[in-house]
Amino acid sequence: MRILRPLLLVLFAVLAISAQTADFTRFVDPFIGTDGTGHTFPGATAPFGMVQPSPDTNYFGWAYSSGYQFKDTRVLGFSNTHLSGTGAMDLGDILLQPFTGSPIRSDFSSETDKSRETASPGYYSTHLSTFGVDVELTASERVAFHRYTYRSPASKRVLIDFQHGLVWSEDSKRVLASEVNVEDGQTISGFCETENWVRRKYFFVIKFDRPFVEKRVLRPRPGEKAPLYVFTFDNKSSQRVQAKIAISTVSVDGAKANLRSEVPHWDFDRVRRETKAKWNRYLSRIDIDADNRQKRIFYTGLYHLMIQPNNIADVDGRYRGADDQIRKAIGGRYYSTLSLWDTFRAAHPLYTLIVPERVDGFVNSMLGHFDARGFLPIWTLQDGETHTMIGNHAVPVIVDAYVKGFRGFNAERAFAAIKRSLTVSQKHSDWEVYDRYAYYPFDKIDGESVSRTLESGVDDFAAATMARRLGKTADAAYFSNRAEFYRNLFDPETKLMRGKDSKGDWRTPFDPLAPTSPLRNPGDYTEANAWQYSFASQHAVDGLIALHGGKSNFAAKLDKFFERSQKDEDETHLKFLGQEGLIGQYAHGNEPSHHIAYLYKFTDEGRKADELIREITRRFYDDTPAGITGNEDCGQMSAWYIFSVLGFYPVNPSIGEYIVGAPQFKKATLKLAGGKKLAIYANGLSNNAYYVRNVRLNGRIVSGKHVSHSALTKGGTLTFEMTADR
Repeated sequence: MRILRPLLLVLFAVLAISAQTADFTRFVDPFIGTDGTGHTFPGATAPFGMVQPSPDTNYFGWAYSSGYQFKDTRVLGFSNTHLSGTGAMDLGDILLQPFTGSPIRSDFSSETDKSRETASPGYYSTHLSTFGVDVELTASERVAFHRYTYRSPASKRVLIDFQHGLVWSEDSKRVLASEVNVEDGQTISGFCETENWVRRKYFFVIKFDRPFVEKRVLRPRPGEKAPLYVFTFDNKSSQRVQAKIAISTVSVDGAKANLRSEVPHWDFDRVRRETKAKWNRYLSRIDIDADNRQKRIFYTGLYHLMIQPNNIADVDGRYRGADDQIRKAIGGRYYSTLSLWDTFRAAHPLYTLIVPERVDGFVNSMLGHFDARGFLPIWTLQDGETHTMIGNHAVPVIVDAYVKGFRGFNAERAFAAIKRSLTVSQKHSDWEVYDRYAYYPFDKIDGESVSRTLESGVDDFAAATMARRLGKTADAAYFSNRAEFYRNLFDPETKLMRGKDSKGDWRTPFDPLAPTSPLRNPGDYTEANAWQYSFASQHAVDGLIALHGGKSNFAAKLDKFFERSQKDEDETHLKFLGQEGLIGQYAHGNEPSHHIAYLYKFTDEGRKADELIREITRRFYDDTPAGITGNEDCGQMSAWYIFSVLGFYPVNPSIGEYIVGAPQFKKATLKLAGGKKLAIYANGLSNNAYYVRNVRLNGRIVSGKHVSHSALTKGGTLTFEMTADR
């Protein structure tokens, strides 16, 4: 025993060190979601970073919202800002393309060797077969780092295209103004003002690691306002050319300060290691017991979740606000890329659990947007507001943070912003009409009347919750009343939410299977049909149950919703935006459906939810490039998966509670704030035993359908006893 004890101590020490240095990035595959409609990109980025250098295989059209499709074998070049998983296009700033041969070409694109294309968190590489150049990309938060190795003896050249960007149509010019200065043989700086999804400004500095020997300005194409340069480098020295690109929304000086602060050296591998370490610190916050396929899906989901929101503040905390004024961020961070119609549902609640140190910054950024524009953000991109989608879902995000105990923002200021945003009319929010009729009449607004009514109710409920907690009785009553407006669009004959005009008459004819959206109007629904939005009042599930006449009737309605009819799927969903991942009328590829499987937990048939959770996690997520069903949507698709496989989900994301679901892993351990840990066990889980028999939190039975955020974040054990008995 005396001999064994020192050996055991050494073994435990080795295991402890191994646990601390475990490489979770090896389970991340950035190519997941790059084939089809996932719209993710494979390039390099730091967690929540400003820049994302990545290949662009095309620059226009919905399929290229991220600039890349896995199936493509030709690359236009490598731009330095990208969106992850959106259904709209922008960014793609400052395209660089290394090449050889004549500097005057009609086509700078290159074939790539797909067998040599690799990606991991903070790193991307490929081989340009046409030119014989190896391309490697990495990034810090605000600086993109390119490394090119020329395998051909021909002249080493680099194209820099400041006109390039990701746009809707092939003939879009996007650049409104630009100024580019070649400061010396290694430095280019300037700014561009662009307009596509939003109107915005960005400033930049580009540094090469050695001087170019020739500069050529190419003739602009008709209507272009930004230049294209070709730089030629000495062909006798190193085979490598390196470039650093720093971005700022404030100024060229801001971009230069970002460069000096983050990457003052030319050690590409050091930046790659440092960014990999940053990713590991986040990915290691959840350790799962699962097979390698499940780990690849899970950790890639975590990775996609934490690509954004993007901190667009410079290293000194300054940023360009939504009013085009330079401001100073509280805490030094200002977050944009807020896809709130998507992410309020699960992504932001998940941030409160696994990256709580970021949450106050998210809220303060939303309040900064309010200061600039007079309303809370809808869908922000860099220093602009897109006004994309409906509702004002910054409200439940802020309230979710408040009820969970986050206090790094001024609650009174936050509620004042909530109240004004929900009472002073703006684009897509006609509060005078809403208050007068107690719903949005389809003949008084320009579309999506049912969806806008129901989503506003979710926001109103959240506002009432915060008002009540702040002791604002009158405000709580006002918003509580409005949160019940969903009842006014419930058609007792069809038991569906149906459009109504200003006279109180139902829309006729009424086809509950026909989906409508901003791309298919006139219609009353947002990227969905009547069936999908009839369950959208997730703040009022008990009220919906009452409207249906009780739990059994509500469960029967859910049965009908999930009923598999190939005829329905073929005729009503074919190629419609977001209508992917189908189970009957359920469309997992779009957010209005995301909470609906969990509604069975409010009935006496909760095990139907267990079945659906298992089916959805297995059918609609995979570890292939086509492994995301529908747009990834800035982390929301991933957040649904992460919550669901852990065993709980925020159906109503502004009450600080989660619905207990059905875990898909035998064990998971969450690292929580303050050094606490939550271990989740699914005892007896198997291919047959995937129903939940009971749940215990720290040994005590969870008697209801909810488990609170505050209880989970105290740490301990959450134990599910699984059974094969339905």
